[in-house]
Amino acid sequence: MPVTEEIIKKLSKDTGVSMDEITVSGLVALLRERKRKIMIDRLDVLTRYGITSAEELEKKIKDDEIAEHPAWEDLILLENIEATITAIDKDIKSIQESS
Repeated sequence: MPVTEEIIKKLSKDTGVSMDEITVSGLVALLRERKRKIMIDRLDVLTRYGITSAEELEKKIKDDEIAEHPAWEDLILLENIEATITAIDKDIKSIQESS
């Protein structure tokens, strides 16, 4: 069942929290949970190579400390994850500033 405006109004009335605050809190919670899951994926890759950043992985690849395959693919994955985390942080900030 889709969440309708009526449901949000009822929740607002029942909890004493404004509809805007419910919406903002829900969006921020959703984004934080998404970020948390993505950060777990990031940690998995970092742990696999015993590193702390994408830059460190790239250096280890270039210095032949680790095999290029699949490390290059994991480097691309890390860079994409970090870009997604940055985008989520910007979205959270925008939502919070607009409320």
